[in-house]
Amino acid sequence: MSTSVDNTTVPAQRTAKSPATKKEAKFADSGGVLNVFSHGFLAIWALMIVFPLLWVVLGSFKTDAQINGSAWSWPTSWSFRAFGAAWEKGIGGYFANTLIVLAGSLTLTMLLGAMAAYVLARYEFKGNRAIYFLFVAGAMFPVYLALVPLFFMVRNLGEISPYLGLNSYLGLILVYVAYSLPFTVFFLHSFFRTLPTSIHEAAMLDGCSHTTAFFRIMIPMAKPGLISVGIFNVLGQWNQYILPVTLMQATGAGEADHSMLAQGLVNLALSAGYKSDAPVLFAGMTIAMVPVLVVYLSFQRQVQAGLTSATLK
Repeated sequence: MSTSVDNTTVPAQRTAKSPATKKEAKFADSGGVLNVFSHGFLAIWALMIVFPLLWVVLGSFKTDAQINGSAWSWPTSWSFRAFGAAWEKGIGGYFANTLIVLAGSLTLTMLLGAMAAYVLARYEFKGNRAIYFLFVAGAMFPVYLALVPLFFMVRNLGEISPYLGLNSYLGLILVYVAYSLPFTVFFLHSFFRTLPTSIHEAAMLDGCSHTTAFFRIMIPMAKPGLISVGIFNVLGQWNQYILPVTLMQATGAGEADHSMLAQGLVNLALSAGYKSDAPVLFAGMTIAMVPVLVVYLSFQRQVQAGLTSATLK
């Protein structure tokens, strides 16, 4: 007994595409075009950033005649004279001043910002949201609107203590902390809310105090977020110009110059006057760029993890 099977409809069934398959193919094609466009845009953006940096670094090893002759040519003879000249003209002192202020302001910003963000994210109390929105509003306040009252406020603090007034490290540190806290709290608030509550509850059941649980459990868990916002604060405070120009002014004869690195680069350009000495200026700019590049490249993976972890959890 034999049976016959009609295979005439099988090829039609195999070759026919469903509407969903057509949509997926169309989406894949559009995704490929989008990837080409996005990668091309990122490549152009990278070239726009790398070329000026490369031009500055190469210019610091040239002579002034070589720069005027061909700005983009490779140095004919590598010379470190410009770095020594820039250091002798005060870049070393400006560099040390910036490191001192950055060490103090970054430490206080991260400590106070992490504590405030943790309390606002993990504890419910009356006025919680109001305090959080005050921090968010502070991040939207432009620094330029407060320069005049800020100047008089810091000057008045100097009458109470000279360590808090104009041209003082501590005075500028407190101002940096005040302007960096809103973004730090805003960033870490979202990050602390993604951390598991069960681990914190287990620590409290084991007898940990709130302070111990914060420093020994929650802070290590929030390490990617802390590194990410810390890098942003380093970049913002290292490159700050308008606040040091306003607040770091010598108020008496013979007072030490506590100018920051950004001010030092401007002073280096102005001190040349009509004499062209571009290699020295390029060397100063290279000295200012290298620490920031080293810090970012060293913590690049942690920054990416901190920025994406909140969205993946």
